[in-house]
Amino acid sequence: MSNALASSLNTQLKFLEQSEESYIRAVKAIPVLSADEEHKLAERLYNEGDLDAARKLVVSHLRFVLYIAHSYRGYGLPEADLIQEGNIGLMKAVKRFNPNVGVRLVSFAVHWIRAEIHEFILRNWRIVKVVTTKAQRKLFFNLRSRKKRLGWLSLAEIEKIAKDLGVNCKDVLEMEKRMSMQDVAFDTPVDSDEENEVFAPAAYLEDRRYDPAAQVEQEEWDEYGQNQLRHAISKLDARSQDILQKRWLSEEKATLQQLAKHYKVSAERIRQIESNAMKKLRKYINWAA
Repeated sequence: MSNALASSLNTQLKFLEQSEESYIRAVKAIPVLSADEEHKLAERLYNEGDLDAARKLVVSHLRFVLYIAHSYRGYGLPEADLIQEGNIGLMKAVKRFNPNVGVRLVSFAVHWIRAEIHEFILRNWRIVKVVTTKAQRKLFFNLRSRKKRLGWLSLAEIEKIAKDLGVNCKDVLEMEKRMSMQDVAFDTPVDSDEENEVFAPAAYLEDRRYDPAAQVEQEEWDEYGQNQLRHAISKLDARSQDILQKRWLSEEKATLQQLAKHYKVSAERIRQIESNAMKKLRKYINWAA
């Protein structure tokens, strides 16, 4: 139902792509459904899968998405994107709405609309992810509104926020630090003046990928490791060498069954020989190191 509903709403939502102002005017001009009208449409969708009823329910509640998306403008993301994500949440809510529960659609949909907007903000607010736990998610969306001033939080404010939200003071401090950080472009912005060029990471971070000394060192370590491996393999018996060669070092690796057929033993026996050979290799290489 979601794909069909999204397609049917394409005409209604095209204003958002062209002009946010035009979209807002169009949405506010859509009549609000009465409780009885809403209930009848919801029953048609719930009992009959009526997509036209679903479209009318979604369209009549788009103004509510506008209101919720507007409250998230402070995160620095385009409001049009927030509205679009909220619309997705609204469509999910309409799909799951049960008119027999006895609540209005708007009360049920608020969770789904906020959930989609929250996920969008967390994915796009910073390049580096700022939220990884449930406690951090709660802090991220509450800390901004709890701060009474622009400066850093006082100890009393930290303790009160931690108590109100049920988290540790350490978590409050960590989230405040993360939210105060800004993404920095690696290269100097095109419109930047010469004085700011030295502050771009590209101006002072060292690129060691093509350092001749580092390349020579890496090549010597690789050669040393290969020599150690070859020497260790030479200490094994011929059958163990052949099994390791065919199982790990050949381009077309043999299976246990293929080797079992070749040596006229069980696949389990081949696995045991391979395992013992690996242990001997690790042991010898560790001694040599």
